[in-house]
Amino acid sequence: MNIPTPPILISDFDYPLPDERIAKFPLPRRDASKLLVYRQGQITESRFCHLADFLPADCLLVYNNTRVIQARLVFHKATGARIEVFCLEPASPADYALSLGSTGSCTWKCMVGNLKKWKAGALVQDLDTPAGPCRLEATLLSSEGNTHEVRFAWDNPGVHFAQVLECAGELPIPPYLHRATEESDKVTYQTVYSHIEGSVAAPTAGLHFTAEVFDSLRAKGIETEELTLHVGAGTFQPVKSATAEEHPMHAEVIEVSRAAIEHLIRRAGHVVAVGTTSVRTLESLYYIGLHLLRQPGETDFRIGQWDPYEMPSDTPATEALQAIVRHMEQRGIDRIHASTRIMIKPGYRFRVVNAIITNFHQPKSTLLLLVSAFVHGDWRTIYDYALAHDFRFLSYGDSSLLLP
Repeated sequence: MNIPTPPILISDFDYPLPDERIAKFPLPRRDASKLLVYRQGQITESRFCHLADFLPADCLLVYNNTRVIQARLVFHKATGARIEVFCLEPASPADYALSLGSTGSCTWKCMVGNLKKWKAGALVQDLDTPAGPCRLEATLLSSEGNTHEVRFAWDNPGVHFAQVLECAGELPIPPYLHRATEESDKVTYQTVYSHIEGSVAAPTAGLHFTAEVFDSLRAKGIETEELTLHVGAGTFQPVKSATAEEHPMHAEVIEVSRAAIEHLIRRAGHVVAVGTTSVRTLESLYYIGLHLLRQPGETDFRIGQWDPYEMPSDTPATEALQAIVRHMEQRGIDRIHASTRIMIKPGYRFRVVNAIITNFHQPKSTLLLLVSAFVHGDWRTIYDYALAHDFRFLSYGDSSLLLP
């Protein structure tokens, strides 16, 4: 592994974040949130509803269309024990759409709360779904570390697993909000453009968008495009190691259409990513293309944590993206599926993304490392300004536009 030295100390990415600065609820109107604009080292502020005023007319705005599922299931044993099963990602079938569309049974990788009380046997819950009543059973199959494979089975063949989750599940809002999920979160913790189910956390930079914001973008001639990265619970995983290099990144599933990649090629050099999930997806595409240029027959795309640092290349982004388009043409497919564990940290060379819209992230997080990499280490200037000027932090907080 050829990782650049010296190591990056996580302690260098700490800052004081008082609890009262964490937005526990969103503003009544999404686009009324504050917008910090960082342009070539200079900071100004506005409101998100004025986003179009700060974007060049020739840019391409790319957002993540994933939708948060009600992934937290609570069971009660006859003894009264409360067991929480948090669905992370599908295991069988492994495809999100196929698993959510399953009838009868499916298996998911899960986290389990109060596992010691689930020694044997199935957990049972009776449901009354829109497609009729059913009995849901959860059976623990295997465990690996903190992840457990759980088989879900239900006795109504007319019910899909997506309906099971919709009926029995709870929307998993971030743990740092320190509150229970409320009915309003089912709306406010989804972006207005979400439609591909699979995430267990929202791509929160997109929570500020409204129909009116999109109208203003269109009026300026700004083009938009969508992609999919299903956000995993690992996005909340704190960095517990002393250095960035010791932290294991979580894998997340991405899906991008051929039309979107062709759009990226046409607008290369003018790409604005909405959120860190879009950044991770767009930058991962470069390394998928690089793999294809080196091994044209490759079909299993898994971007590793250190691929960007072990695959030095001066290949232009357009050439890497064109390699993906050729691959899709040759195989007659219109979407590329992959998983990525890419770590973007200071020293990373951005290949596809030219500007980022993002919220304000937790201290000592991989998301803060990504921001620092993008603004060439000037993250503290941005965060000091936000703290001094009453910006709201984290998922339901305010936004920033980074134009380095």
